[in-house]
Amino acid sequence: MIGVIFGEKGTGKTKHLLQHANEMATKAKGSLVFIDDDNSYMFDLSSSIRFINAADYDIDSGKMLYGFICGIAAQDFDLEYVYVDGFKNFVQYELYELEPFFKDLSAFSEKHNINIILSISGNKDSLPAFMNDMVLKTTY
Repeated sequence: MIGVIFGEKGTGKTKHLLQHANEMATKAKGSLVFIDDDNSYMFDLSSSIRFINAADYDIDSGKMLYGFICGIAAQDFDLEYVYVDGFKNFVQYELYELEPFFKDLSAFSEKHNINIILSISGNKDSLPAFMNDMVLKTTY
């Protein structure tokens, strides 16, 4: 399952993502990974959640992020949740250009039974129709 927490910058998306991750850390049977572009929130997460600073890996496109997530899953067969904070910090494209990326990520998620939750900044008008079913929460 792909889930999106969507809203304008500074509206609490990261807070919701952190809360969800910490809540799932107490309930999930598998492992959890939190991907961010810096170390700001490393200590806000449960110690059972693996934190990855993706800035160390120069991810700058949907294909690179997809490959990165696949690599994480390949080395951890118990992976249950992947959280990606600040999606647009990694992927330098407009959301409407990323439909193939989201289709591939969704298929991968379903095939491997991994929940992937992303926080994405944008205004209401920038959310493409193909993403409507992915939105878990909006913060405007």
